[in-house]
Amino acid sequence: MLDAIRDSVERGERITREQGLYLLREAPLLELAPLAMTWRHRHNPDPRVTFIIDTNLNYTNVCDAFCTFCAFYRTPGQQGEYTYTIEQMMEQFARAIDMGCTTVLLQGGLNNAIPFQYYLDLVSETRRRFPDLHAHFFSAPEVMKMTEVSGLSLDDVMVHLREAGLRSIPGGGAEILCDDVKQHISKVWPKATTRDWVDVHRAAHRAGIRSTATMMYGHVETDEDIMEHLDIVRDLQDETKGFTAFVPWSYKRDQNPLARKVKTEAGPNRYLRIMAVSRIYLDNFKHVQASWFSEGKKTGVVALHFGGDDFGGTIFDENVMQEAGFYNRTTTDEIVALIRDAGFKPAQRTTLYQIVREFEPAVAESSVR
Repeated sequence: MLDAIRDSVERGERITREQGLYLLREAPLLELAPLAMTWRHRHNPDPRVTFIIDTNLNYTNVCDAFCTFCAFYRTPGQQGEYTYTIEQMMEQFARAIDMGCTTVLLQGGLNNAIPFQYYLDLVSETRRRFPDLHAHFFSAPEVMKMTEVSGLSLDDVMVHLREAGLRSIPGGGAEILCDDVKQHISKVWPKATTRDWVDVHRAAHRAGIRSTATMMYGHVETDEDIMEHLDIVRDLQDETKGFTAFVPWSYKRDQNPLARKVKTEAGPNRYLRIMAVSRIYLDNFKHVQASWFSEGKKTGVVALHFGGDDFGGTIFDENVMQEAGFYNRTTTDEIVALIRDAGFKPAQRTTLYQIVREFEPAVAESSVR
């Protein structure tokens, strides 16, 4: 099986789900790295690893989904709940720009009290006041909430968001794109079905809004569920070509109810395997993102040799995983150093993968006198 897969990869051919399952379950881990790097270099031949200077902010933590993997949400009236005004968000965006951010990834809870106009004003006011700040706003469940509170169709919601200035959305809410899994990790079903997530991203792409595809693994899913997830995003990318990148990360079990079912976290070896299989299987994705943030900096660096060509963002602020007991931060200088230490050339990018600035690679020892 491995020889057949290797031949397919060398020829640039698509592998099957059966072959993907073999890589996920049986193939020696170190055999996956060169296969993944073959696809990485086919899409991105330059020895460059990109990153973005960004922050992750939230406009509300009030949510009616009650996901068992989440420690971030609050119910209406619960201590610690908040919903920020447009002006309060503008103040946060101004601070982000002062820190050098070029993008804000903005997500929030599913809050019935927020009208659709709030979302439009949030986008349009951001673009008006901060034209150089990329608004990477709203996950699929939030967009579904917009259809609920507005009574509009998905296509109409997306058209209005694009007219307000939105050009990309994050891939949050995917978790594992398998409804059997989703029913186990959300107390209120459905928060957003697999079909909902796909329909939102299809509508976004149709409206000219790009998006990322994500996957949160390491909880109650099976290997078959992971392959179903990869099939779904690969098929949608074939159809729309609207995804910029694929971003896998692992579930963190601290301080959330799902931990009662999930006794251990996935760990670095599983992450590297997921990274490599994703890079090999998603042959129609140009970028696969390695995560220093969710997996730790050492594992993130190693993942750059298992198919990752991007190192994510600086993520100066982040609340969702912090509420789950996971705190990890970095600086631009550290990201540049980590990429260099891994043997690659660092480059700052935009959300849509345009290069903003290239940094010199590390000086080879042989050239030092």
